[in-house]
Amino acid sequence: MFTSYEEARDWLHSRLTFGVKPGLDRMRLMMEKLGHPERNVRYVHVAGTNGKGSTIAFLKEILNEAGYEIGTFTSPYIETFNERISMNGKPITDEEFLKLANKIKPVVEEVEETNLGAPTEFEVITAMAFFYFGRMNMPDLVLLETGLGGTYDSTNIISPLVSIITSIGHDHMGILGASLREIAKQKAGIIKNGVPVITAVKQPEALQVIECVANQKKAKHYLIGREFQIQIEPNFSIKTPFNDYENVTVSMKGSHQRSNASLAVMAANFLQVYYSFIISDEHIQNGLEKTFWKGRFEEVCHTPRIIIDGAHNVEGVKALKETVLSHFENKKITVLFSALKDKEVSDMMVILSSFANEIVLTSFSFPRAKRAKELYDELDVKQKRFVENWREALEDITDAMTDEDVLIITGSLYFISDVRKYFIP
Repeated sequence: MFTSYEEARDWLHSRLTFGVKPGLDRMRLMMEKLGHPERNVRYVHVAGTNGKGSTIAFLKEILNEAGYEIGTFTSPYIETFNERISMNGKPITDEEFLKLANKIKPVVEEVEETNLGAPTEFEVITAMAFFYFGRMNMPDLVLLETGLGGTYDSTNIISPLVSIITSIGHDHMGILGASLREIAKQKAGIIKNGVPVITAVKQPEALQVIECVANQKKAKHYLIGREFQIQIEPNFSIKTPFNDYENVTVSMKGSHQRSNASLAVMAANFLQVYYSFIISDEHIQNGLEKTFWKGRFEEVCHTPRIIIDGAHNVEGVKALKETVLSHFENKKITVLFSALKDKEVSDMMVILSSFANEIVLTSFSFPRAKRAKELYDELDVKQKRFVENWREALEDITDAMTDEDVLIITGSLYFISDVRKYFIP
């Protein structure tokens, strides 16, 4: 038995040594031994390369506005580890985490003794989430984010009311596949027989895969630009098969966030029409306007102006570029960037360099963090330099900034988490 939160958390983190092990057999066995708590609640299942967290945030706010108790399971975390399992946006308490760990640990040890092998950290935290929502604090609905892929993701043992695939992009290619078609096949693994899927996927080769799987599973496919649409000018509006929303206000910046908002609205409409959720137009409008997601084009300092954004793959960096240019077109832009060793960073840095007056490469304290000098050597542009310690780099940059300058801090979400704590203790 664990006697403290720290002890329980350290035990969970120690399971990182088991790495990533695709497959659902360990999860199914853990759920069986726990009496299948995952069967006690309803879900919206969300997969995709980018936009999962933001889409969940939009939908959570809409449903909270309508008076529903909403559980969320997301990753990674920005402020505290506990926020991965949250109720109505509030992370579980340390006491609840300790109780969960003591409940799950014996089951983990039993599974570890079988020929299935040791459950991974993500499998264990997923099991904790299922038990929390299924037995300890049951919500009206759980918004469940995949960790990696879809087909063999630990969350993929449930049958949701509706599935969402936000986007397809080049990330985790060593595990999910080298092509968009292969990655899309993994993401499409969350599509269940007869369960509708809502997507904002754009690439024809990826979309073809999703359409094929949806047809095979007899799952209705709602595609942005086809079954539901957004209009940017003169005002942002969303049109679904069930309703029209004019003059919509979204606080989160970037055209990609308007796409994520429309996915949430389409999902809310589906829940309203087919599952009798009572959601008014006002709930949707207010929910979208209130939505905030930490570390997504978040201004952490106004003078000098400093923005943090967890753009950790090529598609994320492209969206960041578009957002920066639309808001700070005539400003001097400096980018402070750090990434993990297993990321394809060269293309990301080239895109960042295309709109930054200077790019500063740095590193942070994390086992998989790439050294600043390694990043520097990979980038073939003139306006670059490196500082290994990100705090030193930050102080160096800000000392030279004027009111007309903007600093964009981006890269790994683990890096963004460290930086955010620096500005918002």
